[in-house]
Amino acid sequence: MRTRRHQAGCRLAARTGPSPEGHRALTGSAADLRSGCAGGLPRPGKTFQLGEASPEQDSAKTASVGAKYTVAPTEVQTGTKADMESSGLEKDEKNGPQTPVHVWSTLTHKSGKAMKVGDMDGNLVLRTAQGQRTRALIVWMGVAKWPNCPTSDTDKQLSAGQSEKICTAFLIPEGQKPAAVELTQGYYKKPLAWPVNN
Repeated sequence: MRTRRHQAGCRLAARTGPSPEGHRALTGSAADLRSGCAGGLPRPGKTFQLGEASPEQDSAKTASVGAKYTVAPTEVQTGTKADMESSGLEKDEKNGPQTPVHVWSTLTHKSGKAMKVGDMDGNLVLRTAQGQRTRALIVWMGVAKWPNCPTSDTDKQLSAGQSEKICTAFLIPEGQKPAAVELTQGYYKKPLAWPVNN
């Protein structure tokens, strides 16, 4: 399995190895999005309660330029060691044992051209109580399986007024707890935050 761990605003690192199921996959969640790294994320700005929608966000995609949408994280569930072992992902020798965290969100298209679901959730970040940040898990040429987090149809198109409830998987270091779901807004705006009550 081919694994890539990345930090928000930091350099990318990659390593390769055999997949236990014989397929090649890419995981792009590697936690350690530290706010102190070069070009790291600024401290969170406005906070919301889980279930509250973000202010309208502008599409960053050429195909849907001018479109607006909102993101509302609604639920955060921490998985188990058994979930990780049965997911099909290889063990991460470099970063150590990881714990899956599943974030449910509601994406709502507000106006403008139709947008893909996958273009509306790409700025979600999970922050741990220790201050580490991680982007969503990405698997290439393979599928990570979770008992309580079905794979979303990222190519599904939403038009104005339509919503989609999705589940996004993140990996954090074993022993840490999720503290907040964040929505990044570029390098110059503070991310929005939805604190998690553990």
